[in-house]
Amino acid sequence: MNGWIITLLIVIAILIWLRIDFKLGLRQQRKEATRHIQETRYSEVDFLPTGDDFYKRLFADIQQATGHIHLLFYIIKNDHISKKLLKILEDKAKEGVAVRLLVDKFGCKISRKNRKKLKQAGIKFAYSHPPSFPYIFFTFNRRNHRKIVIVDGRVGYIGGFNIGDEYLGRDPNFGAWRDFHLRLDGDGVQDLQEQFLQDWQTARQKHMVKESHYPSLKQGQVPLRILPTDGTYLEETFISLVKQAKEKLIIGTPYYIPGKEFQNELIAAAKRGVDVTLIIPKKADHSIVKEAAFPYFEPLLLAGINVYQYYRGFFHAKVVTVDLQVCDIGTANIDQRSFHINHEINCLIYDETFIRGVLTELEYDISRSERLTIEAFRSRSLFQKGKEKVAKLVSGLL
Repeated sequence: MNGWIITLLIVIAILIWLRIDFKLGLRQQRKEATRHIQETRYSEVDFLPTGDDFYKRLFADIQQATGHIHLLFYIIKNDHISKKLLKILEDKAKEGVAVRLLVDKFGCKISRKNRKKLKQAGIKFAYSHPPSFPYIFFTFNRRNHRKIVIVDGRVGYIGGFNIGDEYLGRDPNFGAWRDFHLRLDGDGVQDLQEQFLQDWQTARQKHMVKESHYPSLKQGQVPLRILPTDGTYLEETFISLVKQAKEKLIIGTPYYIPGKEFQNELIAAAKRGVDVTLIIPKKADHSIVKEAAFPYFEPLLLAGINVYQYYRGFFHAKVVTVDLQVCDIGTANIDQRSFHINHEINCLIYDETFIRGVLTELEYDISRSERLTIEAFRSRSLFQKGKEKVAKLVSGLL
């Protein structure tokens, strides 16, 4: 009996320590976070709504690089498309192009053998945000969720795609993969470059800024702002977007665990007459994350908000459109992890023609979605409701 008591006390002590570690680490991150207020840039922007579009353009730009290639991804798999990218990077490094590859350790599947091979080719490789003292549990949970590529300081990529076959629809568990990415040519790339170099230094790598990293850039026709966030300020930015809506607001996100403030603002928008639509995946890619979203749905449905569950494959796009005034595309989800823990980067675009193109894609997605009704919501099984209660307990980490 004494052994059970001791074991129970140890478990309780560990749980208390984890909670204190996380709370103090979160507080420290908020103190150190920087509010990034980037200038409005004018760029040439290509909208890439499929994996085929994204990889085709990305690989072509990388192969044409002459000076440097900087890549930051949350996930790189150990599969066909990942190996193809790494082979291209190896070849470019052997040509004398400076290649720096920064990945999140949690999401990266590059083997030790392949990492050694990359380094032998001359590629600088690092893991972002390694766990650190004194808040080990918090820093282990904190992810660098950004996806950034900069080629020669002139072309940049930002959006939701990682590197893996599943993003081409080759995973039978997910089927077709829906995501949005942007290719910037010219003005605006300097802001992606600045964030990459900051993240590179944070990863305990040598601080380096060269004149070639910031070449003179051409201006384009599309006004935009790059918005990096470090676990703070993102929630209030999204709330401000919702407040701006006057007629139509569409939000696409793979995970919807917003917390009270964003949820209430969305309901307030619907009550003042805004046509609000939320697009989420019907299929889950993580256990209990889908269940954690369901407690938020009933108030949305009762407020008249349209909730669509995308069924054609997996919906991973992170997008917000506000009337025809502004469109947000980036790496951030509408969840507690993106709002308060992860480091993200988004792009706000202020161009009506571009926004109309995004809306066309979203309307297509809605046509491939099932509308959630209040009747269907209330007919959930007891088992489903039980899973939702469990998920709610840990929703702050989701």
